[in-house]
Amino acid sequence: MHRIGVIGAGRCDARIYEQARAVGKGIALAGNVLVCGGLGGVMEGACRGAKESGGITVGILPGSDKAAANPFVTIPIVTALGHARNILIVHSSDLVVAISGGYGTLSEISIALKVGVPVIGLDTWPNLEGVRYVSTPAQALDEMASVLTQR
Repeated sequence: MHRIGVIGAGRCDARIYEQARAVGKGIALAGNVLVCGGLGGVMEGACRGAKESGGITVGILPGSDKAAANPFVTIPIVTALGHARNILIVHSSDLVVAISGGYGTLSEISIALKVGVPVIGLDTWPNLEGVRYVSTPAQALDEMASVLTQR
């Protein structure tokens, strides 16, 4: 069982939400634990997909209120660290999948690349050296399986 981080926008459109949901579903069906920031948008979509597929989801929250977690988080972890919790998300993950996202996602990608956590990118920040870019959730899951087999 691996811990797969899903990082991305806290607010997103329906297309990105469904991409995250598909990735979350695949993570759970592969028997892995999903780790994320525990809030809305991409994080909620991924947690929803994993939870609907019987998976375990961990939400590492920026604040000190576990009720702030999206309804699909199995294990909320409160940190009261704000954006600094991004470091915990990355270090708690064997691999991260970046879906869409803003500067918070960029910081998580950078931290992951810096510490050697593999990053798969789906509709996220382009042209970052070291990110394994894919075009679909299915490709993200295939790449995830390939990377985890090599570790």
